[in-house]
Amino acid sequence: MEHHAVEFTLQHLIALLPLLVTSLTVVVVMLAIAAKRNHTLTFILSVVGLNLALLSLIPTLEVTPLAVTPLLLVDNFACYYMALVLAASLACITLIHAYLGGESGKGYPGNREELYLLVLLSAAGGLVLVSAQHLAGLFIGLELLSVPTYGMIAYAFFNKRSLEAGIKYMVLSAAGSAFLLFGMALLYAESGNLAFADLGVSLARESTLLVQIGIGMMLIGLAFKLSLVPFHLWTPDVYEGAPAPVAAFLATASKVAVFAVLLRLYQISPATAGGWLNELLTLIAIASILFGNLLALLQNNLKRLLGYSSIAHFGYLLVALVASQGLAVEAIGVYLATYVLTSLGAFGVITLMSTPYSGRDADALYEYRGLFWRRPYLTAVLTVMMLSLAGIPLTAGFIGKFYVIAAGVEAQLWWLLGAMVLGSAIGVFYYLRVMVTLFMREPNLHRHDAPFDWGQRAGGIMLLVVALLAFFLGVYPQPLLELVQQAGLVALAQ
Repeated sequence: MEHHAVEFTLQHLIALLPLLVTSLTVVVVMLAIAAKRNHTLTFILSVVGLNLALLSLIPTLEVTPLAVTPLLLVDNFACYYMALVLAASLACITLIHAYLGGESGKGYPGNREELYLLVLLSAAGGLVLVSAQHLAGLFIGLELLSVPTYGMIAYAFFNKRSLEAGIKYMVLSAAGSAFLLFGMALLYAESGNLAFADLGVSLARESTLLVQIGIGMMLIGLAFKLSLVPFHLWTPDVYEGAPAPVAAFLATASKVAVFAVLLRLYQISPATAGGWLNELLTLIAIASILFGNLLALLQNNLKRLLGYSSIAHFGYLLVALVASQGLAVEAIGVYLATYVLTSLGAFGVITLMSTPYSGRDADALYEYRGLFWRRPYLTAVLTVMMLSLAGIPLTAGFIGKFYVIAAGVEAQLWWLLGAMVLGSAIGVFYYLRVMVTLFMREPNLHRHDAPFDWGQRAGGIMLLVVALLAFFLGVYPQPLLELVQQAGLVALAQ
C-alpha cells in the first residue's frame, strides 16, 4: 500500500515538472540577484531555467492525463499550451536581453535584472492557468500571470508613457479580476461547486438568471485580459507605453494562457456552451474583428497598430470557439501557435530598433521608412511577419486562418465568416502599408536603428529563427498539425 502511495506522488511530481522547474528558476534568479547583480548571469540563468522547463514536458507527457489535486489537470492540451507559453517567454527574455543590452549609449538608469524575474513569475502563472480545471486554480493562475505584468509594463519608469501604461493596465486589470471573482461567486452560489466538470454537470440541469449573470461576469473578466471589444480600450495605450519586449509578452504568452483556459472552460462545462452565450460571443467576435481592423487603419504607430490587430486576431479566434465542435479545438491550437510566432517576430523587430536609453521606443511608422536600404535582413523579417499577420499563403498565418475558416464553415457560422473575410481584407491594407513604408526612399533624418551586427546577437538569432519558422510552417505545416491533433481536450473522469 505504501509503495503505491510513493508511486502516486512521484507521478504527480513528474506531471508538475514544468511548473516546478519554472518556479525553481524564479527562486534561483532571485537569489543570484541578491548575491550579485550581473545582467548576463541573470539572463543565462533565466534562459537555462526556461529551456529545462520546456525539456521537462517530455517526461510529463508520459504520465498525462493526470489530475494533480482538484485544481490542476495536466493533459496533452495543457502540455501543448505550456510549451507555447514557455517558448514565448523564452523568446521575450531573449528580446529583453537585446533591449537592455546597454552596449549603445549610457547605461539603463534603473536595475535591469528584476525584469527577468517578473517575466519568469508571469510565465509560472501562465502554466498554472493552462492546466487549471477548477475556478480557484483559474484565479490563482490569472493573478500570478497578471500581477507581475504591472511592473513589467511600467519598467521604463523614466518614460512617462510607460508609467501611464502600467497604471492604466493595473486599474483595468483589477476591474477585470473583480468581475471574474464576482461571476465565480455567483456560479458557486448556484451550484455549490468550483470544478469545471462538476460545474457543467450541476448547471446543465437548469440555467437560472444567477448562472447567466455569473457566466457573463466571468466572460467580462476574461475578455478584459484578451482585450476583446468592448473591453479593449487599454490595449493600444498599454502596448505603446510598455517596453517593446514586454508588449511582446503581453501579446503572446499572457493572451495564449487566458485563451486556453477559456477554451477549456467552454468545452468542459456544457452550461457555458448555451445558446445565449454563443450569441453573445458571436456579437463580441464580430465587433472585435471589425473595430480592431478599422481602428488599426488609422494608426501611424507600429505598436498601436499591432495592438489593434491583436484585438482582431482574437476576434478570429472566437469564431473557432463559437464553432466549438469538430475542427474547432485544433483550429485554435494552430492559430495560437502561428499568432505567437508572428507577434514575437513583429515586436522583435521593434525591440531591436529601440533602445531604452534614448527616450521612447522606435515605434512610429516614419522611423521605418527606407529600412530596407539600411538593414535589408531585418526588413525581410518584418515583411514575413506582416504577410503572416495578413494571412497571405506560404506563411504560417495563412495556415491558422485557413483552419479557423474551415471550423467556421463546418459549423455554418456564415455571419462570423463574413465578418472575418471583411476584416481580413481591411487587414491586408494596413499590413501592406507597413511593408511599403519599409521600401520607400527616405530623407536623411536622425533616427533609431538596429545595430549592424544585430543578427549575431541572441535577440537577432532568435528573430531569424522565428522568421524562418513562420515561413517553414506556411510551406510545410504538417509537424504543427500533428502536434495539435495530439493536444485534444480530455475531460478526465474524477
